[in-house]
Amino acid sequence: MVEKNRMKFNFNNSYAELPKIFYTKVAPTPVENPQLIILNEDLAKELGLNFSALSKDEQAELFSGNILPKNSEPIAQAYAGHQYGGFVILGDGRAILLGEHLTRDQKRVDIQFKGSGQTPYSRRGDGRAALAPMLREYIISEAMHALGIPTTRSLAVVATGEDVYRESLFPGAILTRVASSHIRVGTFQFAAAMGSEDDLKKLIDYTIARHFSQKNNALELLKIVIERQVDLIVNWMRVGFIHGVMNTDNMSISGETIDYGPCAFIDEFDPEKTFSSIDSRGRYAFANQAPIAQWNLARFAETLLPFLSEDHNLAREIAENEITNFRAIYQEKYLTMMRKKLGLFGAEDGDKKLIEELLDWMQKSRADYTNTFRNLSSLNIDWQKNWRARLAKNNQPLASAQQLMDENNPAIIPRNHKVEEALQAASEGDLEVFYNLLVALKNPYQNNVNKKSYQLPPTESERVTQTFCGT
Repeated sequence: MVEKNRMKFNFNNSYAELPKIFYTKVAPTPVENPQLIILNEDLAKELGLNFSALSKDEQAELFSGNILPKNSEPIAQAYAGHQYGGFVILGDGRAILLGEHLTRDQKRVDIQFKGSGQTPYSRRGDGRAALAPMLREYIISEAMHALGIPTTRSLAVVATGEDVYRESLFPGAILTRVASSHIRVGTFQFAAAMGSEDDLKKLIDYTIARHFSQKNNALELLKIVIERQVDLIVNWMRVGFIHGVMNTDNMSISGETIDYGPCAFIDEFDPEKTFSSIDSRGRYAFANQAPIAQWNLARFAETLLPFLSEDHNLAREIAENEITNFRAIYQEKYLTMMRKKLGLFGAEDGDKKLIEELLDWMQKSRADYTNTFRNLSSLNIDWQKNWRARLAKNNQPLASAQQLMDENNPAIIPRNHKVEEALQAASEGDLEVFYNLLVALKNPYQNNVNKKSYQLPPTESERVTQTFCGT
């Protein structure tokens, strides 16, 4: 039996101090035969956690939820969301927040189990998760972290020893997810729709205190959430990431990427590219991500109206002004980001045209997004003449431009065919491909001849055309 005091979590649970409308206390459902698939030792170290005193079996008991650590207070969180434009009351249907861990420097993070059993919000679901989607989230979230993009992290994956039914039987698993918090735009929508004005005010105050202590009112909260979402989407565009399901319940207030379902990275450049099997109309296509983020933020702003001004008309005017500003903020930061990808210092009038001409050529040529930017100097196209003329205006050595490009253009991304290869092998009991992929993704901005196979675009037979939510 695992002793609770040997589990080194330092839980201090503040979310449970919110009004009870925001959550339900519920324990993980025990599983039959948990087996540890992977423990993220690097992340554990960052969090000040050391599980070396536990055997592999004891670690499996811990990360399956069969044994709960001291001071954990398991809850399922309530929230709402616009899913593909339609408003729905939701909640953690297969996730349970174990508690909030305080690191040595007093950083507060959520420790959440995903796939840990039914909750009051399961809506007839089984509350479980399949192994492949949990490994997928582990791969992509850790890759995003290595790419320098704000994201939830993955601490562990445990196979449950039980099957889950998703049209057919698949091995079950539980992911342990780490996040700055799980407060979403949908959490505010839930408060506005189902709670009192006092409930909403307490959520606003709690969010500001937890994430934005330098802010003190709803308007400042709106401004900084807009800014963080702009930064996040610009980063997604930088590396060619498509989230795939940008519902408002999948937009974290902290500005982290959350919920890796039908996500994917583009190979050949296509601004209208989608992968999600359920995004039939392209709502969340690559180029739509900024407009959708703006739409989601408008829904967030609507929840804050009572606290922007006592005058309802003035409150709407304030909110609309901030949401309108999103586009200008995004365009400025996107242009700055693209200049870095091209190795450009400063700003010149023709920069936007230069960027657009390259993207037009890439789309027409079906050029690989990642490799084109990583190897700009070797392109043999007319566009290069204008690019080199612009580089000459940098007033910086060419070596500095190359360094800037290398820092912003990854050499390695989790290419869809490599991810699928790893998941397929894992489903057949072979985890070596999964482990090797994780190693390859650790230093994505470094060239490495031993990792060449991870940089190659897919062959026609390897090409992934659809990704699935995996719920």
